[in-house]
Amino acid sequence: MTIPRIGQSDLARALFAPRAVALVGASSNPAKNAARPLRYLHRHGFQGRIFPVNPSVSEIDGTRCYASLDDLPEVVDHAFVMVGADRVADAIRDCARVGVTCATILSDGFSEAGAKGQAREQALHEAAGDMRLLGPNSIGIIDTGGFACSANATLEMEALPRGGYGVISQSGSMIGALLSQGAARGIGFSSLVSVGNETDLTVGEVGALMLDDPRCTAILLFLEAIRDRHALADLARRADAAGKPVLAYKLGRSKAGQALAATHTGALAGDDATADALLSHLGIARVRILETLFEAPPLFIGSGPATGRRVAVVTTTGGGGAMVVDALAANGLEMAPALPAVQQILSGHGVTGGGAGLIDLTLAGTRPDLVRAVIETLMASDAVDAVAMVIGSSSQFHPDLAVAPLRGFAAAPKPLGVYLVPAAEQSRRMLTQEGIGVFRTAESCAEGLRARLSRRSPIAEISLDTALDGAVQRALDSAGGMALDEVDSRGICDLLGIHGPKGGAATTAKEARDIHASLAGPVALKILSPDILHKSDHGGLVLALNDGGAVAAAFDSLMQSQARAHPDAVLRGVLVQAMATGGVSEALIGYRNDPLMGPMVVLGAGGVMAEILNDTTMRVAPVDLATAHEMLGDVQFLKAARGFRGKLPGDLEALAQAIVALSRLAHCSGVAEAEINPLLICKEGQGVLALDALVVPQTKSRVQDAPLTKRAI
Repeated sequence: MTIPRIGQSDLARALFAPRAVALVGASSNPAKNAARPLRYLHRHGFQGRIFPVNPSVSEIDGTRCYASLDDLPEVVDHAFVMVGADRVADAIRDCARVGVTCATILSDGFSEAGAKGQAREQALHEAAGDMRLLGPNSIGIIDTGGFACSANATLEMEALPRGGYGVISQSGSMIGALLSQGAARGIGFSSLVSVGNETDLTVGEVGALMLDDPRCTAILLFLEAIRDRHALADLARRADAAGKPVLAYKLGRSKAGQALAATHTGALAGDDATADALLSHLGIARVRILETLFEAPPLFIGSGPATGRRVAVVTTTGGGGAMVVDALAANGLEMAPALPAVQQILSGHGVTGGGAGLIDLTLAGTRPDLVRAVIETLMASDAVDAVAMVIGSSSQFHPDLAVAPLRGFAAAPKPLGVYLVPAAEQSRRMLTQEGIGVFRTAESCAEGLRARLSRRSPIAEISLDTALDGAVQRALDSAGGMALDEVDSRGICDLLGIHGPKGGAATTAKEARDIHASLAGPVALKILSPDILHKSDHGGLVLALNDGGAVAAAFDSLMQSQARAHPDAVLRGVLVQAMATGGVSEALIGYRNDPLMGPMVVLGAGGVMAEILNDTTMRVAPVDLATAHEMLGDVQFLKAARGFRGKLPGDLEALAQAIVALSRLAHCSGVAEAEINPLLICKEGQGVLALDALVVPQTKSRVQDAPLTKRAI
């Protein structure tokens, strides 16, 4: 990702620490939102020059007001535009003309407001020229160094909580919510930015600017949609190289949430599983509890790479400890095994047993030396990947017993998450200042540990396979620009090395009979049409035909019945295919080049079970063999294929190889979607067979994604 029009350092200064700012549309009415930025800039000690611009008044709160940008005594770095939507383009044009570096647009009524708003937003680009834009629909920027240029009412607070977290939010109100929630916990921030509609500057670009800020130790994202995944990928990789974690809370987990995200931001949220796959691929830790977003960063800072999912739970309260154990299990984490060294420490304090699952220090009497000895032993063990410490009433009334001994563990080689059961605010602030992750709930503590232990560095970029892209494109071109039927689709699968049963296409009953004779066994007949995609749902499939007469009759019947049922469909004939036997299970493998999230590969239960079970997993494509095997472990339907209850195991190695092969379509710019369903998993050592295949080419009307290059993910 590059910023072509202005250098990164100049843009960062203009955004976060400008020398001078113009408040275009500033109001003299203190009750209006447009009056707030001037008040907040003064309140929080902005050291630069402030120029309100409003032709209707000469002064606002003792600050001289100017009739236009042309009247300002100097060129400003930053303009905050707060006029009505119909006047914004003119204001932006004026800003660009006088040499403003960047402008933030508070006004709404743009791409989130239908066709008229989209036209307004397009006009902004034309008006801005080389000037950079933040918004529209941005409530502003809060830099805790003093540039509180925002209309967010949270800035009525007396002082800004300073710290290391940079926040980027697509929801304006959320930067205020995070600021106030963090302040209540003693958590501080370097800067908070509302990006709004991202008509120009995106989440990824703003994040890249934050990375260069030495105050910033972590970046927190509140996302409603992913609009520019390439810039997001660049941010993720740069952050990983800098050792600064990126955590994200993303809306759209439910269908209702996706709809709200779309109407609120003017962007499609995309399928939630797709977003999960993309964020995981980029090494961005996704959380589902808002509190975890700002409580969990210490788990990621300083500790080494995650190696497993085993968590040791130490507690001074049985009930609180059990809550964390349950929450960890719900997050898919494992309890660390019993450690003889821990048991020895406990026995030295008169406690027998323990050391596995819940390590309860209550009976031994909570003492600083005991707490520290147990935690140090767990941190030193290769059998433990993380530690959760649960502290009861002593955290509120006797913090010296179990809280104070935790000092220094922020620099431990493994993450330590602390759940304080009571409202122990003094202890909470002390641990926060120590750089230790401290949580208000058992659920957020467990989720934070899950996010930390699941997070991996971004997967390396890949180069375009030009040979495969060319071969697939030639196969698409051979269809003459027409939609693909199953025979065409199978040709592309063959290029990938995924083959199906023997067979051929017939355009007459005689041809069908001849193909059957050459196969010497029972056959299936399937209608060939690019317009009839799910043949079994529409009577376009006949199975287990054993003689030539039945094959010929089935051919005529299929052609006639499908012509009646689908009068507008193009019927190209019938596929005569040998019946496959000896399968252990059926899978679905699919590929989609998502317009927002990019290329994805999917594994799920095959045949009619695909939609019934909804047992699927997804990764960013292409994948390697190790990732394909991870996908096999994600789904439940493959239990039978693993030799469940004495059954013969299936060829899961061949299935993994087929996933890898199909995912290579990410190299092919001409393919929008592909699916093999069912893919028959044969007995171990006998491979897999594509029983049905579908490939959908890209079309000019579809929102197209760039071909996979070094720039893409």
